[in-house]
Amino acid sequence: MISRAQRILFAFLLISVVIMSAILIRLRERAHDRLYTVQNATPIVEDTESTAQQTVTLVIPNDLDGSLEEVQRTLSLPADDSTKARVLLETLIESFRDTHSTHPIAAVPSTVDESAAPSSSAGIDDVFLMPVPQGATSRKSGNANTGTLAVVDFSAAFAASHPSGIEPETLTLMSIIGTLHANIPSITEVRFLIDGHPAATLAGHADLTRTYLTTDTTTGTQQP
Repeated sequence: MISRAQRILFAFLLISVVIMSAILIRLRERAHDRLYTVQNATPIVEDTESTAQQTVTLVIPNDLDGSLEEVQRTLSLPADDSTKARVLLETLIESFRDTHSTHPIAAVPSTVDESAAPSSSAGIDDVFLMPVPQGATSRKSGNANTGTLAVVDFSAAFAASHPSGIEPETLTLMSIIGTLHANIPSITEVRFLIDGHPAATLAGHADLTRTYLTTDTTTGTQQP
């Protein structure tokens, strides 16, 4: 038989535990609130080195005469060359969808398959930069090439929506190669993938199995 004194003691201890739990929860909330206040009060210093306004050159194709024109734009670009290359190419491809584009390409359709990995609406899934493989030799000079290889990964939706034909496909590749050359001179070679895999052509014609040398594509009529 539990005595009255023991019941009173047990009740007192139970109430004490409840009160202490409430106090600890409240103290934790107040500590969290103070930390949140300090974090919000800390001024955010913009990293001007990681993102800065720059004047860039986009090489815009013209389907009417098969030419390429250099156009100056001002963009906020990151310092990292790989991310910079992606931003440049996304901006370039978005210009193809402008109402007055001289190289019109339809907008990338939305993905129907919800299980598929999301891709950039601009049509560029990613751009990878890496040293040119050791032993690679420039086809122009015959000397060992020590530059950078850019691997441009198109989304499958972009390839599917691209106009088919040797000229429009070639102009797209030349404009991309020329834009990379104009803004990141260290890139000396470019390869293309579709949805992360090698592909024979962009939309049935332009060869994607080869490695392209970067050149000033606006100074000549040569095909890439």
